[in-house]
Amino acid sequence: MSQNLSITQAGAVARITLTQPEIRNAFSDEVIAELTAAFTDVGARADVRAIVLAAEGPAFCAGANLNWMRRMADYTREENLADAAKLAEMLRVIYTCPKPTIARVQGDVYAGGMGLVAACDMAVSVDTAGYCLSEVRLGLIPATISPYVIRAMGARAAHRYFLTAERFDAAEALRIGFVHQVVAADQLDAAVDALTKALVSASPNAVRACKRLVQEVAEREIDAQLIAATVEGIADIRASEEGREGVQSFLQKRKPGWLAG
Repeated sequence: MSQNLSITQAGAVARITLTQPEIRNAFSDEVIAELTAAFTDVGARADVRAIVLAAEGPAFCAGANLNWMRRMADYTREENLADAAKLAEMLRVIYTCPKPTIARVQGDVYAGGMGLVAACDMAVSVDTAGYCLSEVRLGLIPATISPYVIRAMGARAAHRYFLTAERFDAAEALRIGFVHQVVAADQLDAAVDALTKALVSASPNAVRACKRLVQEVAEREIDAQLIAATVEGIADIRASEEGREGVQSFLQKRKPGWLAG
């Protein structure tokens, strides 16, 4: 059994749960590989009609974990390209999963975690959750997750929250359309269950076709060209002077050079 996530199934509903609350369910290359495999496997199961993405502890997902960031800080551009491509593939697999997906957001969502929520078809949030696209504070950009996050919150909200790295609450996430529903903690499971019940009650083929319809009709297709552009975007800025300085200052718990003096 993986220490990073668990997969359970009750009836026609599968649940993929991030199980590292001690590090706020932060990403690593290992977690990315396991999530990719989990959604590929569960999405192909004939007896699964809906998938819930959940997490344990106070945070849903806090983005990249520190050990992974330490390794990334010394990556060449080529290594950054390969690394970002794996994250991009994970998001693509979740977004294009043939089964409907629901993010059960029980806690804070930061940086790359925003991509996880956005890649799911639906999101239900506890009212105490906080959201943040924190990349620019580190001299980085939310490139790889951007196709999904911008679709979820809209370009206008993305202009603000990508550029300011402000933390916003669940009520604001609901207002801008990033999540579909906000509830108290004791109502979270009931709200998710109501959605899964609706999904399981509908025609499996029609649900699959409707999901594909939305993706084909709405805005620009998330294709290989767009994914490649986002991978190059994050690789370039990670390898830049400010990108390296931002990550190093974060890891060393000091102000970045652009704030020093």
